[in-house]
Amino acid sequence: MRILGWLLAFPLIVLAVVFAVANRHDVRLELWPLPWVLDLPVYLAVLGALVLGMVIGAVVTWLSGHRARTNARQQRRRAESLERQLAAAQAQADAQAEPAKLPVVIEG
Repeated sequence: MRILGWLLAFPLIVLAVVFAVANRHDVRLELWPLPWVLDLPVYLAVLGALVLGMVIGAVVTWLSGHRARTNARQQRRRAESLERQLAAAQAQADAQAEPAKLPVVIEG
């Protein structure tokens, strides 16, 4: 699986490097309601927007899974509790099922 990941990632990395080398000229970004102006290379603006979008998407996905993670955690705790109860009940049943040991009498 790790090799497959590298085989998929390598062409994307090469494309990003080629894109960065081909788009080194500056672009002016005016952040409209704010009084700030940024002069960045085109590749940095485009790749930065892609990375920012990926990070925001990852955070939203992680936050949306909160309920499922909480439910899984509760179910795991319940299963562990039931396993402990079952082990205790089996131990008690085994203790009660042992035959009573009678003293051995040797007549002779």
